[in-house]
Amino acid sequence: MKSIMSRTPHDHSLSFSRRHFDWIISKLGRGEEYSKRYAEVEVEDDEEDQILAVSSLRYSCLYDEEASAKSEEEKKKKKKMFSASSTVKAISRFRSAVSAAIGGTPHRELGLGRHVTGTLYGQRGGHMHFAVQAEPCARPAMLVELAMSTGTLVRKMAAGLVRIALECERGPGSARRTRQRLMEEPLWWAYCNGRKHGRAMRREAGPEDWRVLRAVERVTMGAGVLPAAEGEVMYMRARFERVVGSKDSEALYMISSDNNGGPELTIFFLRV
Repeated sequence: MKSIMSRTPHDHSLSFSRRHFDWIISKLGRGEEYSKRYAEVEVEDDEEDQILAVSSLRYSCLYDEEASAKSEEEKKKKKKMFSASSTVKAISRFRSAVSAAIGGTPHRELGLGRHVTGTLYGQRGGHMHFAVQAEPCARPAMLVELAMSTGTLVRKMAAGLVRIALECERGPGSARRTRQRLMEEPLWWAYCNGRKHGRAMRREAGPEDWRVLRAVERVTMGAGVLPAAEGEVMYMRARFERVVGSKDSEALYMISSDNNGGPELTIFFLRV
């Protein structure tokens, strides 16, 4: 049996270094195989990642399509609900307008514009009435029964210009009553050409009033006599220009077809 001995003190270290070098080389050779295998694994991983990315993209596209379809359905439902609600509102407004036109609401002024239709009428020997209408066939926005007799007013109008003033008082609780429209006031003091002629009272149109107003509905401007069972009814009908000074003052100026320089009849409404 041979004894293994190093010839020099450095032989042992050299042999160890050589073996260590051979081991590194062998590992490096295997490392190439490992790197190749690792590269193949990386390629496979990249392919799997690409497949996953494509599949996730398809899923996201499908999800977006479903979400857009749902949003479109929700929009259609909202449009249907909105159209239905608007239809219901329109029907309710139409019903309220029809009911107001047929039945009428007490002490409610229907929108008066710059020009209105005014009718003075009354039985011979009776009291004169004055009706204000927004249109010739509309419900009277105001109907006042004057204390002045029909004959007296006819004589004054035949003599010349007539100025009628209707004054109402605020009275107690004026802060509450100022919110009421001027032509909705129930009681007035009547003046004609500066002379006091008693009280004037606002009231709703009755069957006799409607009979007169419908009989003169087609009359734009004029005066005449209507036959009636209880006596003849005298009337004078014309268009008036409405001028609003404030919430406490208004005036109606009769529009005359004759260019005589001024209106034949003027009616003032004052709240003092």
